[in-house]
Amino acid sequence: MMADTLRFGIVGLGMGGARAKLIPDTEGAELVAVCDLWEERGHKLSEELGCEYIRDYEQMLARDDIDVVGVFTPSGMHAEFSKLALEAGKHTFSTKPMDITVAACDSVLEAAERTGLIYAVDFGSRYLKVNHQVRDALQSGALGRIILGDLRVKWFRAQSYYDGGFPEGWRSRLVTEGGSLANQAVHYVDLLQWWLGPVETVFGVRGTHGHDIETEDATAGMLKFASGAVGVIMTTTCSFPDLGSAIEITGTTGTLSWQEQEITRFVAAATEDVGADGQPQYVLPEDAAMPEQVELSPEDFAAPEDLPADIIEDMVAAITEGKPVQCDGYEGRKTVALFEAVYQSSDSGAPIRIA
Repeated sequence: MMADTLRFGIVGLGMGGARAKLIPDTEGAELVAVCDLWEERGHKLSEELGCEYIRDYEQMLARDDIDVVGVFTPSGMHAEFSKLALEAGKHTFSTKPMDITVAACDSVLEAAERTGLIYAVDFGSRYLKVNHQVRDALQSGALGRIILGDLRVKWFRAQSYYDGGFPEGWRSRLVTEGGSLANQAVHYVDLLQWWLGPVETVFGVRGTHGHDIETEDATAGMLKFASGAVGVIMTTTCSFPDLGSAIEITGTTGTLSWQEQEITRFVAAATEDVGADGQPQYVLPEDAAMPEQVELSPEDFAAPEDLPADIIEDMVAAITEGKPVQCDGYEGRKTVALFEAVYQSSDSGAPIRIA
């Protein structure tokens, strides 16, 4: 019998530490234990949050007073740790990405199906109202038929970033991490495919230019979406200065520009009709070389009224009320399939079709 309050355990206290701090302030959630190999960090957080520190992950999983486990280990260990939690009878969520190979993701999906437990991926951008409004706008035809979506992630990371961490250097090694695409850009890759729909084919290149690491620090990819739209992805951790992240979407009758979780431009052709669904349909007049434009507002488009604030609220609602999580394992797998295809394409020199 599950307790009235869901009891959480968190493993990996880098980003996991920030998520652990959300739990005491979330209705229906209680933080029971944190787990980390770095004992100093683990003891410090357990004292701050009034929970138990456990160094051994299997010992944490063996406890019957934990209902939900959050996995915040290095990326190449997400699937392994998530699968262990599911098989121990715990609802589970992991930070992004779901893992660094599709095969690893599939092992988690199999475990979740077999156990009947909830599994989710913590993509923070899916908890922001504006990103749901963008998705609704695109699906309702506010920009017409989508032609192009491009993503640019131009960040700076010093060599010390890759050399540090715990254990030291995990971000630089292929066995534990992806590169600028699979790590830094993955939040926005998730948004692009969530907004524009499934990707069919990928052609990509990758390289390591500014760091002494096994992983890549620059990628470029051309995408073909099932809708027929074209996508472009550029990522790097060599950009100085750091230029941040941006997505631009071009439709037949409008454009949406998005930067750092904010819409910076949202315009459509000024001539407005009403479609069969009663929604405004903006059309290009045939007699105007450059038609007038109208500014659109994200507030004209829908977002869930009960949108959770974060992954902790999301898991509580899913487990206690049966609501779907914002990003389940099948959705989380899509980003891994996409960046794995970019890497495979770069290695083979040929386009890769995503199954």
